[in-house]
Amino acid sequence: MKIAAKRIAVVGGGPGGLYLAALMKQLDPAHDITVWERDAADVTFGFGVVFSDETLGGIENADPEFAAAMAHRFARWTDIDIHYRGETHTIGGQGFAAMGRKDLLGLLQRRCRDLGVVVHFSTPAPGTAQLRASYDLVVGADGVNSPVRQSSPGVFRPSLDRRHNRYMWLGTDLVFEAFQFFVKDTEWGTMQVHGYPYSANGSTFIVEMHEDVWRRAGFDTGEEFPPGASDDRAVERLRALFADELAGHRVFANNSKWLSFTTVRNECWHDGNLVLVGDAAHTAHFSIGSGTKLAMEDSLALAACLHEHHDVETALTAYEAERRPVVESTQRAAQASLEWFENIGMYAGQEPTRFCFNLLTRSRRITYDNLRTRDPEFADRVDAAFAASQGLPSSAPAMFQPFRLGRLELKNRVIVSPMDMYSAVDGVPGDFHLVHLGSKAMGGAGLVMTEMVCVSPEGRITPGCTGLWTDEQRDSWARIVAFVHERSTARIGLQLGHSGRKGSTRLMWEGMDAPLPDGNWETIGPSPLPYGPGSPVPRELGRADLDRITAEFVAAARRGAEAGFDLLELHCAHGYLLSSFLSPIANRRADEYGGSLTNRLRYPLEVFDAVRAAWPAERPMIVRISATDWTDGGNTEHDAVEIARAFIAHGADAIDVSSGQVTADERPAYGRSYQTPLADRIRHEAAAATGTAVIAVGAIASYDDVNSILLAGRADLCAIGRTHLYDPHWTLHAAAEQDYRGTAAQWPVQFQAGSRKPPAARTDAVRPRLSLLRVDAPDRDVHLRWTPHRAPAALG
Repeated sequence: MKIAAKRIAVVGGGPGGLYLAALMKQLDPAHDITVWERDAADVTFGFGVVFSDETLGGIENADPEFAAAMAHRFARWTDIDIHYRGETHTIGGQGFAAMGRKDLLGLLQRRCRDLGVVVHFSTPAPGTAQLRASYDLVVGADGVNSPVRQSSPGVFRPSLDRRHNRYMWLGTDLVFEAFQFFVKDTEWGTMQVHGYPYSANGSTFIVEMHEDVWRRAGFDTGEEFPPGASDDRAVERLRALFADELAGHRVFANNSKWLSFTTVRNECWHDGNLVLVGDAAHTAHFSIGSGTKLAMEDSLALAACLHEHHDVETALTAYEAERRPVVESTQRAAQASLEWFENIGMYAGQEPTRFCFNLLTRSRRITYDNLRTRDPEFADRVDAAFAASQGLPSSAPAMFQPFRLGRLELKNRVIVSPMDMYSAVDGVPGDFHLVHLGSKAMGGAGLVMTEMVCVSPEGRITPGCTGLWTDEQRDSWARIVAFVHERSTARIGLQLGHSGRKGSTRLMWEGMDAPLPDGNWETIGPSPLPYGPGSPVPRELGRADLDRITAEFVAAARRGAEAGFDLLELHCAHGYLLSSFLSPIANRRADEYGGSLTNRLRYPLEVFDAVRAAWPAERPMIVRISATDWTDGGNTEHDAVEIARAFIAHGADAIDVSSGQVTADERPAYGRSYQTPLADRIRHEAAAATGTAVIAVGAIASYDDVNSILLAGRADLCAIGRTHLYDPHWTLHAAAEQDYRGTAAQWPVQFQAGSRKPPAARTDAVRPRLSLLRVDAPDRDVHLRWTPHRAPAALG
């Protein structure tokens, strides 16, 4: 097969660049490959690099000789030790390896030299334009501050996100027996150490803390250090601060200075015959593994694609298509992990076992089921600690532990999330709603929520939305509530809201957020600002309007109480009327209802107080909020904490934490359980002091996710929407999958004949595995393609 590129220039002589050069030379010795590295051959920064077993499998199949040379230098471990509040918890079954960065570079340099790759050390590369004119392919492997990337900013469209923690990379002659997390409470705040062995003689010792802690501790001296120099005064101070952890051993510096991690993302990774790999293309926080690992995986994929395709553009497009989903998944996990460490001070009061579980599951790649497989004894301790904290027996999975929400007893911690069905006639729920909500109630959840029930005809989103502005609507809801109470042990909650500026739109399947073609009604809002392009301009509300709408909420709440609902949720999220008052994106008022957050809270709190007074005191009232607007200038998670505190102070029994949908211009960071960190922050910063419940919602798709969220203390309850549309009996099936048969997941007597878990089907075809592409080289087979069918294990 014809190789796409014969003459290849690699800018950057780190592991990614050298490994690509070696792989390409093995594929075809006739390749003309030149590497430029601005530093000397013996210069490197840092100490050890970490590899997962998954990555090592790909390297071994690509180049067994190089993999064998690496293996001779590995330090391996299967345990993680977490040191917290005077206790050490050991968790087994991890499976990682590390080696010295200098050793790795030395092996790669020798491999390139043996294969005939030309490497220029201590030599800046020629200009990118000159390289592109002279070579078939130019590879930017030149790191976070890549000059190659800077040569085409309009194509790559990079974003560089400088984070809030400071860290310093050190080494020690204390050889750890496992990966170490030292979490240290100091007079200035929480500091942490990430430590792991990389040889028989040394370990990496990374000290990290929030920038506020760093400043309070006096590390901010304002002094600049020349390239290659270390912050010796800080090193000496850290040596003293962590004397107990070091146990008399030495600390080494290697260009060790305080750094702030920068997350690099690029919208595109290639431009013509120019391509980025490793840190030039993307970075992932060190707390879930190694950037070196990602760079070498990039090189494996790029080499295979270049070998498979006849032209450079096709090869680079295939490389990016293959690697981007894997890298983005890793970056999502890394983002969750780095943010967890930025906020580690929030968890300073957690019980040690729960804290350790929280730390291990911070990136959402490791879950409760993962840990139970790896270390059943630790999982048992986590279960026991959770049950003890709740005063409950430990025999049930966390999701099936009961919960008291105000005075309301819930049999388990699963909520069917509110989901608009757009299937009412004149606001009256019908047989569809009876079957929809009735089936979910019989499916095992502890609480079933209605869709947003509107307080007036003008408060509807679409003509198909339900309401509670008439007695006919109340009586139809009463029929549904009675069915849930008579035929299930679930509770049913009413979500009450007003569409505001997002009203008068078509049914979802006819065009979400698109205005009605005819029969429109006037939309209203805090300010005359449309929701998005094509949306009508809402009329700004005056004093009389506000009083009228408050009265509509009160009347609807009274009808809801008469219908027998167990709980009321005030909808202050997703850009509807009360949410739009909270957001500076939608609220530009100059009166007492606009401007500061205190003013923007004023009307939603007025409505809350009025509804709370009308709603029966013995029944809980909760609030759903959008914890971030996902856009510049909008509310952030910090604002959400203050919003939650305000509603809690006014008597909210729970905060239901959603996000976004406040503006059509939003850019959400979607992903599995992507809103849970928002719930976590509100739980620890706003709700913990009063014991107010917090509900997590958003892409929670498995019972393992639910159990992991609850056990880590990120939320008290989990609301699950679309998964219940896929499977109305999801909660009962989750119980069967976990072999739980308690009252918290009781099958209706009519269905009990089908309650036994069916025999497991064969899963050979979908078992997680590595697919390896065998590429015929002139003298032997070279295995190059590394395609994980699930995300590789990470350190969190």
